Amino acid sequence: MTDSDAGVAGDPHDLTVFYIVEPPDYQILACSLLASIRANFPANVKAVGYCPEHRYDDLHPGVHRAHELMAAEIRTFRAEDRFAPVYPHGNKILAALEPRDSAYSMFVDSDVLFLRENRPERLVAPGKVSCSMAASMLWGDQSIWDLVYGALDMEIPTERYHLMRRSKGKVVPYFSSGLVVFPESDVSGKGRFPDVWHDTAQRVDRVDSLEKRRPYLDQMTLPAAIRRAGLDWNILPEEQHYILGGKLKGEPLPQDRDIYTIHYRNLNNLREVGEIARARTYLQQHTGEKYVRRLVTEAGSDT
Repeated sequence: MTDSDAGVAGDPHDLTVFYIVEPPDYQILACSLLASIRANFPANVKAVGYCPEHRYDDLHPGVHRAHELMAAEIRTFRAEDRFAPVYPHGNKILAALEPRDSAYSMFVDSDVLFLRENRPERLVAPGKVSCSMAASMLWGDQSIWDLVYGALDMEIPTERYHLMRRSKGKVVPYFSSGLVVFPESDVSGKGRFPDVWHDTAQRVDRVDSLEKRRPYLDQMTLPAAIRRAGLDWNILPEEQHYILGGKLKGEPLPQDRDIYTIHYRNLNNLREVGEIARARTYLQQHTGEKYVRRLVTEAGSDT
């Protein structure tokens, strides 16, 4: 695919960042994420939080108020009966399926924080899906790819890369689904990327002999979905999706390079790298409060 072919995807500056807003914990983390988006991205970057429709009435009023103050929407999507059995990790795929009017969208896990000024053009790659290598793949060995690609009647990709953290050598492409940037239009004529990703996940989910497909189905199918959609991958530098925890547990952020984004996984990791105060400062700057629940009459602490 040439750059001119990919250009039909639209303006690479036209970006929507979306994420999951779900009680009890992700609704609060999502507000910190949103505040970090507003602090570090241009004002024209749109933000949308998605809540499973059966959980919408359980959202804390402060979460609604935070989104209102930060000019972001909360939309719903149907999660029930979309995967059998229920697959909460698949909510990102289901949210991705929802229509958005921007040229590109970026899904971000709720336990992510942007740390410094950033721009869409650092993340968007026309004709490609931008993502980072996964931190590790301790749950399985390389033989699983025979089952994954066999179920899809595809050849295993020939490219080999090092994982972000634990990698004895180069491996078959395996990407994190914690930050994924994709064109909203059907660039190649093979289908809109989220539709292809959903179909790919459904097909692989039916492979009973693939015992460890849950909860890794979303990441396991991401590289295949990219190729099935007629796209290629753009592997982001670690600085754009710096994954904490694992072998880095307790380690400070590197001081010799600019880290734009941290995927902290849990609040203890955020505290250990000294960034929880930044998350609260972002919230206060953009909502007037350090704690989401204090945005409404009922007072309380989030963390």
